[in-house]
Amino acid sequence: MTQLGTGGTGHLPPTPSHTVGPFYGYALPFPGGEDVAPPAHPDTVTVHGYVYDGAGRPVPDALLEVWGPDPHGEMPRVDGSMRRDPASGGYAGRNGVEFTGFGRIQTDADGHWYVRTLRPGARGRNAPYLSVCVFARGLLVHLYTRIYLPGDATALDGDPLLARLERERRDTLIAGEEGPGTYRFDIRLQGEDETVFLEFP
Repeated sequence: MTQLGTGGTGHLPPTPSHTVGPFYGYALPFPGGEDVAPPAHPDTVTVHGYVYDGAGRPVPDALLEVWGPDPHGEMPRVDGSMRRDPASGGYAGRNGVEFTGFGRIQTDADGHWYVRTLRPGARGRNAPYLSVCVFARGLLVHLYTRIYLPGDATALDGDPLLARLERERRDTLIAGEEGPGTYRFDIRLQGEDETVFLEFP
């Protein structure tokens, strides 16, 4: 904030410099943000990976928001990702029953992240996918992308978004399968194999 000078000189002192975050670690992450699926649910999948900058270095302070439909392709309409204890105001955790579809995950010191959620169902002509919003240092505007899960080549080939992309670019949106119910999806903010990011009007 600029303030008027003192001493009658009529000069204004320079406006203090500002820091562009991130300050995400202060208030945005919440305990259990990565555990979206109710415990022991049979349709639970784990998606994990790393966030890399343009030079291929891991980003240790990125924040991801992940949300998606339930296994039937229905978008959840329930509250409860972050509940507070009415008495103490402290974090009370998810209720462990309802599926909200939303998770918020901070990368660790190595740039790694993971989310446990329910396998998304197809919606309309789209192949099943999770939506992702990426916040990170150096990004003045957050980025949107998708994580498609492999396993149904026909659905992937028929997806309207994937069908518009060249094969190399398309592959940046499809997770790799590491084992039953476990997938790897790295997010590259720039450079070689940059992840496809979406613009919304």
